[in-house]
Amino acid sequence: MKKIIHKADERGKAEFGWLHSRHSFSFGQYYDPEKINFGLLRVLNDDIVEPGAGFGTHPHDNMEIISIVLKGALAHKDSMGSKSVIYEGDVQVMSAGTGITHSEFNDSKIEEVKFLQIWIVPNERNLKPRYDQKKFSLSEINNEIQTVVTGNGNDGTLMINQDAAITLGKLDAGSSVKYKTLYSGNGVYIFNLEGEIIISDENLSKRDAIGLWEVDEIEIKAEKESRFVIIEVPMD
Repeated sequence: MKKIIHKADERGKAEFGWLHSRHSFSFGQYYDPEKINFGLLRVLNDDIVEPGAGFGTHPHDNMEIISIVLKGALAHKDSMGSKSVIYEGDVQVMSAGTGITHSEFNDSKIEEVKFLQIWIVPNERNLKPRYDQKKFSLSEINNEIQTVVTGNGNDGTLMINQDAAITLGKLDAGSSVKYKTLYSGNGVYIFNLEGEIIISDENLSKRDAIGLWEVDEIEIKAEKESRFVIIEVPMD
């Protein structure tokens, strides 16, 4: 097994008044040659958007883009005709394929919206763009994990064009869970949202992350009540 640790205070920062973002990997004006990607995981942005503000219409292509709202509501509109609001507990997937444009705005005029933006390189270029979103009962997760995104869309998950998976978990203090990779040879990047967890003898505090590869099963133990995201991706 191989591993890499990314501490919360080592992430890139973007502060634009209306946007407060932390980048786990090189993005925008933040560049670190040691943090370009983890396998085919290219972007993990931890964003806070102020009330009424957001990202104006902009383009994407050949990328699987997943948004997970942690708090508040995010309004989405794109060139495929999709128009929706994504709330806490919702997960959105967008396969940019041959190219799309979209916008994302905080749907509230009084409360901030917090969300994760995850980019995964697809298994094929220039596919037809597609959009989907689904509400998951994430508040009901307790001392367990729930997979919300896969490469085949089985078991009620959202589908992306890659042999990858995104799983959410919540553990009480003293509890543990094991994660088994869904695809042979994949690596696993675990981002701790809240609390304190132990993985592979490493203590991870709020917003710390660990990347593991050449491993099929990972045990996650909680020292404090914790929430985390597991991102499984091919390593090449």
